[in-house]
Amino acid sequence: MSGTLYSGMNSDNPAPAPTAAASAAAAPAAAAAALALGAPPAGSAPAPAGGSADDRAAGGADGPAGDTADFGFRQVPRDAKAGMVRAVFDSVARRYDVMNDLMSLGVHRAWKQVFVAAMDPRPQHRLLDLAGGTGDISFAWLRRGGGPALLTDVNAQMLAVGRDRAIARGLIGDLALTVADAERLPFPDRCVDRVSIAFGLRNCTDKDSVLAEARRVLRPGGRFFCLEFSRVRVAALSPVYDAWSFQVLPRLGRMVAGDAESYQYLAESIRTFPDQETLAGMMRRAGLSRVTVRNLSGGIAAIHSGWRL
Repeated sequence: MSGTLYSGMNSDNPAPAPTAAASAAAAPAAAAAALALGAPPAGSAPAPAGGSADDRAAGGADGPAGDTADFGFRQVPRDAKAGMVRAVFDSVARRYDVMNDLMSLGVHRAWKQVFVAAMDPRPQHRLLDLAGGTGDISFAWLRRGGGPALLTDVNAQMLAVGRDRAIARGLIGDLALTVADAERLPFPDRCVDRVSIAFGLRNCTDKDSVLAEARRVLRPGGRFFCLEFSRVRVAALSPVYDAWSFQVLPRLGRMVAGDAESYQYLAESIRTFPDQETLAGMMRRAGLSRVTVRNLSGGIAAIHSGWRL
């Protein structure tokens, strides 16, 4: 499977035309929420970002050195990580939203609403939603009056769930869905006004390439937004957070989804993700300007944003 999975956009506002084939791929409530979200993988094997030489040069995105990548607490061959992460989300796709609500007690929904409000949806703005999975960010964008949205994910099974949810909610008219790798986007330079990635960046193999690609496809004056788990800033939350992560979460995964190992990975992937300051520095190196960070729920999650100027 490659390219557009489904497009409901009208002809006056078509989705950005792909320039290459898209990658195929067949406790307190806040502490609970930190382990509930494992957005679909947005990366595969490391490769130079797409687009023009000038746009790539601004990002300077070089992946991490070496031949291994983190997969939770384990180091695995870099070219194997994408398939391993994809298998996690193939496993949880159909119960993904149920598990998120159960484990977070709904807090992830509040975080996403804050996130989308910060994106300032406007009818004249086009959104590219990376690692968008089952569609929460794209749906909220459209409901708040944003312009056409392009929902992308490297995992076709997650995206199929998003398509079905969009149809059921009557939101398919201004939505296109495309299987695409966030590290090598099949879209032209400077084609969208907003790029978002929510709970997906930590699953990417080459995070620097994702950030460089986000900048490349943004129009000047456009803005990138990332919602991701981060470092807890409230000491009292840490013991509860750890207990939930490594004791409760895998058991819930086994009971509800029949899959303890996938949820063990999700917990570990949060711990290995860069902290607030490190991610902000990565965004600046990718060429994004006026980078800001907003902590949510004591730093359990954080919103990072940066402009293409």
